[in-house]
Amino acid sequence: MAKVTRDDVARLAGTSTAVVSYVINNGPRPVAPATRERVLAAIKELGYRPDRVAQAMASRRTDLIGLIVPDARQPFFGEMAHAVEQAASERGKMVLVGNSDYIGEREVHYLRAFLGMRVSGLILVSHALNDLAAAEIEAWDARVVLLHERPEAIDDVAVVTDDLGGAQLAVRHLLEHGYEYVACMGGIAETPAVGDPVSDHVEGWRRAMDEAGISTEGRLFEALYNRYDAYQAALKILSGPERPPAIFCSTDDQALGLLRAARELRIDVPGELAVAGFDDIKEAALADPPLTTIASDRSAMARAAVDLVLDDGLRVAGARRERLKVFPSRLVTRQSCGCA
Repeated sequence: MAKVTRDDVARLAGTSTAVVSYVINNGPRPVAPATRERVLAAIKELGYRPDRVAQAMASRRTDLIGLIVPDARQPFFGEMAHAVEQAASERGKMVLVGNSDYIGEREVHYLRAFLGMRVSGLILVSHALNDLAAAEIEAWDARVVLLHERPEAIDDVAVVTDDLGGAQLAVRHLLEHGYEYVACMGGIAETPAVGDPVSDHVEGWRRAMDEAGISTEGRLFEALYNRYDAYQAALKILSGPERPPAIFCSTDDQALGLLRAARELRIDVPGELAVAGFDDIKEAALADPPLTTIASDRSAMARAAVDLVLDDGLRVAGARRERLKVFPSRLVTRQSCGCA
């Protein structure tokens, strides 16, 4: 059977091949509804399938969006990647996912690979983007949207959560329960990265404690972001001579590791220890006890990031504050803080 071409579709629909192209690509010129229907009917009748490779070569763009995350095994990033994939599908795009594992060289590897494949745009969840990665983006003049984090090395469009305000909400809520003070499980000891959500979570904790006139001295504990390392850190924290009455964790994964350690040490939560997290991953509601946490609309954030990365006007110069979309945080109360 001979391959059906765009000429065949145009002939059956009674239009030009240019009009067929406009219908298939949703532009760049509008097509009258009646004409569009004729073209779509001809495509269906003939079983025409566009040659995506040829289209990509002609436009120097593919129907692909690159997404780089630190670690898709972590529930938060897995849920974010799924939300981006759904939003991209609604726009007729597919998503390529790369895991940087918090390693700058690997991030650069995926940047070069995706940009070399002429993706339509790149969505980057980067922990402290390095100068080499920023230089790669600049060299390719790529459409890039920063999601969840906004590293200092690149001043580009960003979609983020109100991390600082959300952390303050969680800590204020714990203090309102009457706990003497709230400790914080933050990240590892290093220079805080500008735009890093965990740094903002720790800063939000500090501000809420300062507002209440309570010292933070000696009450910030180090832990990696995943539940397994947080569990090990929590065993030491909870076995110490001065066990905190309440702990705010900078991620839900950390909080889940903390809850596991508390169970092993037979510490009642929330009777002897109150816990709150940040992210509202799906497992938070199934924790034992269910975890009080801070949530944001990940689906809306993913949709905003996809819309921005496909926007033709994305790289128009403008003030940073006009290029930053901040989604509000909200408190989700469950039993781990002492709420019914």
